[in-house]
Amino acid sequence: MISVFSKDGLEEIVHELNQQGVKLYSTGGTQRFIEQLGVEVEAVENVTSYPSILDGRVKTLHPKVFGGLLARREAAHLEQLEAYDIPEIDLVIVDLYPFEETLASTDEESQIIEKIDIGGISLIRAAAKNYRDVVVVPSKAEYGLFLDLLRSQGGYTELADRKELARRAFKVSSHYDTAIYGYFNTDSDDLAFKHSEHRSEVLRYGENPHQQGVFYGDFAAMFDKLNGKAISYNNLVDIDAAVGIMAEFKDDDPAFAILKHTNACGVAVRPTLLEAWHAALAGDNISAFGGILICNKPLDLATAEEIHKLFYEVLIAPDFTPEALELLTQKKKRVLLRIKTFHLNQRNFKSLLNGVIEQDADLRTETAADLKVATKAAPTDAEIADLLFANKCVKHLKSNTIVLAKNNQLIGMGCGQTSRVDALRQAILKARHFGFDTKGAVMASDAFFPFPDCVEIAHEAGIDTVIQPGGSIKDQLSIDYCDAQGMRMVMTGVRHFKH
Repeated sequence: MISVFSKDGLEEIVHELNQQGVKLYSTGGTQRFIEQLGVEVEAVENVTSYPSILDGRVKTLHPKVFGGLLARREAAHLEQLEAYDIPEIDLVIVDLYPFEETLASTDEESQIIEKIDIGGISLIRAAAKNYRDVVVVPSKAEYGLFLDLLRSQGGYTELADRKELARRAFKVSSHYDTAIYGYFNTDSDDLAFKHSEHRSEVLRYGENPHQQGVFYGDFAAMFDKLNGKAISYNNLVDIDAAVGIMAEFKDDDPAFAILKHTNACGVAVRPTLLEAWHAALAGDNISAFGGILICNKPLDLATAEEIHKLFYEVLIAPDFTPEALELLTQKKKRVLLRIKTFHLNQRNFKSLLNGVIEQDADLRTETAADLKVATKAAPTDAEIADLLFANKCVKHLKSNTIVLAKNNQLIGMGCGQTSRVDALRQAILKARHFGFDTKGAVMASDAFFPFPDCVEIAHEAGIDTVIQPGGSIKDQLSIDYCDAQGMRMVMTGVRHFKH
């Protein structure tokens, strides 16, 4: 039984089956395709005595088809097949309607619904269930494997072959059903964990060489890889973090970010990309070594010449001028990625214990309208711009974290600390180590201050403008200290923990 959407690669299989004397049944367009090859094929309707009905929605759904698929090749079942004149079907080749491709290309509900395959998915499941006696080819991805089996084994299959194809069949069907569920569940509050990625790429290794790693996803849908070695597990984790932070600045003036182990060690927005690069690098030119670089504008030659002086792992840009690309590709191992879209997943998944946790992604970005001035003194427009910049940065650093910023530049950060005080002290130390004057900088915190100690330390360092979520029962202690020292503090009401 052959009923496929994609005919690519099917011709060789049809001819091979014909040469081996296999009787073929088919439907609709697949039947016409086989006939045009000059190969004899019998219409399914000759078996079922029913034509294709309901605009093709019902073609193969009939006991004379599924009986031939599901019958065990043992006396009792074979007697029933004979009694009801049901042919044995030993092989099913199916390629399902392209539901995901249709979903990606249109919002028209009627078109999407018609690409939910019913007969095909039923054929796949029935054949896979009866793998001891039936061979199933569940998608065009298995055409090549099956053709090799046909040729190398003369049409004979081992039980292990059939079981492997059954495994692939249920992978196809579960992925297909998950995609359909995702379409219907878009506006639901149901956060049931149902996720599937059919595409996969085996990585050189995982986080460390003794760990295996696989990426499930479509990397090419987001990036054109223009140069460099194979992408590693750690590269992917860092690239994801880089896309996340640059998505905050993608529509702004030229911006550059430098990341190391998912944390930004340099971020800046400037009138030109070259200036943004220099300002980002100045934030921590030590950590930048071997880092991940990302910008929001096409990379020009002048900026490329400066970047070329630094060793980095991955460089991501919306585009590269021909001259910049020619220069940067001289280093054959360094990865260059042209980003097509700053895609951000709506939900996050993480495996832990004996299961998985799921949550909405943190896609909230605060604007000036979200800021509530908590102190008697209010920040200036320039300070508000720096506060919003710092708040974007702090959102993408590991908790506990503090960001110091000045003139749209990350000048110091402390992240992954067990106390917010330690994070602030680390941020001040880093800023001063790299030559920045902390006086006049702003401070951002990913969560509230339970005590006034952080604003006290900040004030001693010349930092008098603060942005934080608020929400502590002791918020007033920090507010009172700020008021006593003439500091400005705004609250967002939104915490940005990142564990």
